[in-house]
Amino acid sequence: MAEPYVRKLSTILLDAVTDKDPLVQEQVCGALCALGDAQPAEALRACEEYLWQHEKLAHPYRTMILRAMETVVSGHISELDKDVARAVIFLASSEMTRAKELVCDWQQAASNVLVAVGKRFIGKVMEEVLSKFQPGALPHYYVVQTLANLAASNVFGMVPFLTSILSTMLPMLGMAKHDTMRVAFCCALQRFSESTLEYLANLDQAPDPTVRKDTFASDIFSAYDVLFNHWMQSREAKLRLAVVEALGPMSHLLPSEKLEEQLPKLLPGVVALYRKHAEAFHVSKSLGQILEAAVGVGSRTLEAQLDLLLAALHAQICVPVESSSPLVVSNQKEVLRCFTVLACCAPDRLLAFLLPKLDASNERTRVGTLQVLRHVINSAAPQMEVKKPFILSSMRLPLLDTNTKVKRAVVQVISAMAHHGYLEQPGGEAMVEYIVQQCALPPESEPRKLAPDSEDLPEDGVRAISISTLYLVSTTVDRMSDVLWPYLLEFLTPTRFTGALTPLCRSLVHLAQKKQEVGADAFLIQYDGNVSLPSPYAITTRLLTVSSHPYLGDGRGAASLRLLNVLHRNIHPLLGQRWATTIPLLLEHLDEHTEETLSQKEWEEKLLAFLRDTLTVVSDNTWTCQLSLEMSKQLPCYNGIAQEKNFLYKCIGTTLGAASSKEVVRKQLQELLETARHQEEAEREGLACCFGICAISHLDDVLAQLEDFMRSDVFRKSTGIFNIFKDRNENEVEKLKGTLILCYGHVAARAPRELVLAKVESDILRNIFQYFSTKVLGIKVETKDPALKLCLVQSVCMASQAICSSAQANSFHFSRKAELVAQMMEFIKAEPPDSLRTPIRKKAMLACTYMASLEPALEEHVQADLIHSCLHSVLPVLPEPEGEDDHQESLYLDTMRALEGLLTGLLRRNMTPQGLQIMVEHLSPWIKSPRGHERVRALSLSACLLRYFLEHLHVSALVPFHNLGLLIGLFSPRCADLWPATRQEAVSCVYALLYLQLGYEGFSRDYRDDVAERLLTLKEGLVHPDSAILFHTCNSIAQIIAKRLPPEQLISLLLTMFEGLGDPDRNCSRAATVMVNCLLKERGNMLQEKHCGRLTRGPAAPLRGLCPEAETRPHKDLDVDTRSSSNHNGRRRDTTQMPVD
Repeated sequence: MAEPYVRKLSTILLDAVTDKDPLVQEQVCGALCALGDAQPAEALRACEEYLWQHEKLAHPYRTMILRAMETVVSGHISELDKDVARAVIFLASSEMTRAKELVCDWQQAASNVLVAVGKRFIGKVMEEVLSKFQPGALPHYYVVQTLANLAASNVFGMVPFLTSILSTMLPMLGMAKHDTMRVAFCCALQRFSESTLEYLANLDQAPDPTVRKDTFASDIFSAYDVLFNHWMQSREAKLRLAVVEALGPMSHLLPSEKLEEQLPKLLPGVVALYRKHAEAFHVSKSLGQILEAAVGVGSRTLEAQLDLLLAALHAQICVPVESSSPLVVSNQKEVLRCFTVLACCAPDRLLAFLLPKLDASNERTRVGTLQVLRHVINSAAPQMEVKKPFILSSMRLPLLDTNTKVKRAVVQVISAMAHHGYLEQPGGEAMVEYIVQQCALPPESEPRKLAPDSEDLPEDGVRAISISTLYLVSTTVDRMSDVLWPYLLEFLTPTRFTGALTPLCRSLVHLAQKKQEVGADAFLIQYDGNVSLPSPYAITTRLLTVSSHPYLGDGRGAASLRLLNVLHRNIHPLLGQRWATTIPLLLEHLDEHTEETLSQKEWEEKLLAFLRDTLTVVSDNTWTCQLSLEMSKQLPCYNGIAQEKNFLYKCIGTTLGAASSKEVVRKQLQELLETARHQEEAEREGLACCFGICAISHLDDVLAQLEDFMRSDVFRKSTGIFNIFKDRNENEVEKLKGTLILCYGHVAARAPRELVLAKVESDILRNIFQYFSTKVLGIKVETKDPALKLCLVQSVCMASQAICSSAQANSFHFSRKAELVAQMMEFIKAEPPDSLRTPIRKKAMLACTYMASLEPALEEHVQADLIHSCLHSVLPVLPEPEGEDDHQESLYLDTMRALEGLLTGLLRRNMTPQGLQIMVEHLSPWIKSPRGHERVRALSLSACLLRYFLEHLHVSALVPFHNLGLLIGLFSPRCADLWPATRQEAVSCVYALLYLQLGYEGFSRDYRDDVAERLLTLKEGLVHPDSAILFHTCNSIAQIIAKRLPPEQLISLLLTMFEGLGDPDRNCSRAATVMVNCLLKERGNMLQEKHCGRLTRGPAAPLRGLCPEAETRPHKDLDVDTRSSSNHNGRRRDTTQMPVD
């Protein structure tokens, strides 16, 4: 880029800097910087010349140009030659001092240019600046400021000048009367001292390694005298802070004897500033520097000040930290730095001050003290080494504090202790246990939103930091391996540590792998010297049980399985190879799912299969029996955790099933029955599952044990004649009976089918009913307890299902079938017809569904009564308000599905048009019900039955579907029902009926008829509330029926439709009128030829009753005149697929 072009472009840009738009100004400055990146020297020259040529340019614009120059200089200082540097220095110096008064932005920008150039051309910059820093006259404020900044930015370049600068500056201090100028001198002295200290700390890199601290001591002390004895007494807070900031680094340059002499006044003077300034950061920083200087010279007077210092610093550390105030956070860091200095020089005095404060009940005092303790443990480790027992013992009360912030501080102290060997001392285990306790805290479901100035910490914050601490200590602090392994295993089984299982397992996996790397012997757990460690059986039981709900507790299922895998040698020596294959598959399954997508039933089956496989690999009866005993022992640990306890019961059943000792099996089953909490529904279910799973291998023993228990004293104590009248005992007996009944049901469901059939009536069902009804003085008394009823229904359902799923079900004669069905019907009838609160009727209908398929067949009147009872029990149930109770909605849907299953099961035994007709006759009153919810349910059931009939239709010969007209006549007027859902279901019924007719005519099941398929497209029109559209759709439906209805069915259809003209639902009666009218138009010609007499007599009476004026004139909307379209009948008739009469 040519130089004249750069100059010209720069001038254009510089002229544009005066634009009034701030955005344009910003873009111009950006362009100048970009131009400077390409041609730094030319751009700087252009800016320099422009500012000289435009001396009247306002200072805001001059400021922008100077800032652009600073950016260019900073980025390209190495490319500038001396001439450009000299020109820029002279310009910046002139701009900085042109105005005597302070114009901060402009003068600061010029000062920054000088500082930027001074990083390379320090001599030239100092030559220019010192020309304006002459003895006998106060310099410009920004001359002093520039000297201070130069000292900070170019240490090695500036320190050689400091001797002359200080000698010139000292007389000026007395001349400075304004606080602003005094602040500038304080800032300069601070920077000069800091630069000197940095220079002396890096003498090996310094240009003049002969420089000594003594060189500056006299001048610095003279300045110190002015600052401390005069300026620090000022009322101006800004000046006091500037003084104290300067005193910190200056104290390091004072002569040793002078510092020692001044400390008794200096330290109290600085500490006193805490009371005068809210922002204490600068005071604490300076105090730390002074303390370091005092310790550096071996001060003896410091000890006398310790009480004052410790009290003041402790008060500062106890100030609550606000996250929105960075200076407060920085102040705490500086205060902790002061404590480090004191810990190194006076550890005994420090701990004597700190440790008693841990007993204070005040939260801030305790938290602050713990912060200091953690800091000195980390920063003064050598001095604290011999104090470890005292520090550990002092933690007794903080460990009991329930305050969230105290807990967090304690965890941080323990983390520091772990890194420095404290936890290896006596009492260290209590610290580890505390961390695990905090890991077990319940996580908050929704973290609280805290105000920015809030001091509260969420409980989850303590838990999170504890989890992080436990993992880091386990994985990064090598010396902790022997402390934590195998000690952490002790926390696996107690339920109070359940919330900590995931971090515990992760840490243990890491520790175990580390031990394995050392050697096999180091990894094996030595139980001889660790009696408190959980046994292999306890570990297996615990980890397997908590894995049943794998996503709880931050994924404890996967963590537990990984730990189980790594502990395989400690569990049993034969398991390593098999678990290396099976456990990764389980983990892979968890990775493929989330808590929402995982099937709980499928996952539990996988875990139980894993347990069965483990027992098979071990093949040791003693080991298996020990495992089952441990599982039973852990059952009380899960009281109140129903789902996990239920799964543990399944594990016990699986383990007992693998045991070969019948005596052990029966003994444990007896103990389970005696100790179970029969009042809890989930527990009854879990125990019953256990018995059922055990019966897979030990059917006879399980049945024998159930009978023995019934005859045992435990059972008899509660069933005596005198006790039965006591409410409490009676309730306990009912629950116990419920458990036994459920046990029999699960035994029937789980046991091998070939063995169940022989025992289902003689043993299982006989005992179920024996428990359900008792005899008092020879009179049979049945229970009123709904829970017991539900147990009975559920067990009968499982027993019936077991029979049905047997290979010999077809040949099985179920002699108690009628008795059981009658009992189920009693239960169904006893349920309130208008509400649904229990699943009794659902379970009862499911039981009847299974029993219906078994021999002998139900008598006709029994079947009719069953259907009638079920419909009257379910269809009238009032619908729940939408969105109010999801459980009720789910229960209702399940009950409706059970009713559908029952009706289709009964229909399955009579898959004929007559059988279908019987079902529809039962539903007919409900289809015409005045209550909308009953109609829609009845139509839904009808559609379901028709679909089932169609799907299972097998026509061996072409026979007529003789009741087609009757059925279509019943359903089609409902296409105009007041409820849209009912209209939709009615169309589905007509659709299914037309395809049934096609099936009876010989068409295959996959055949699709274009005319019938039009019904599906008409469904959308039925949703529309407009009556004109609705009745037009009904007319279209009637046309489709007319095209596909066999001639012999037309009369029965019309006669059924005529009955519909008197339907109490006016919409349906009008729809019937529309459909009759359409049918007569479409098929009237044929009717005139075949049934003239019946036709003229048939419709007259109904129409006359409905519309008296129809005798004198045709109805303008619903015309039933057969002559209107008789000429078109031939053209509309489909002769290709319909038999011609």
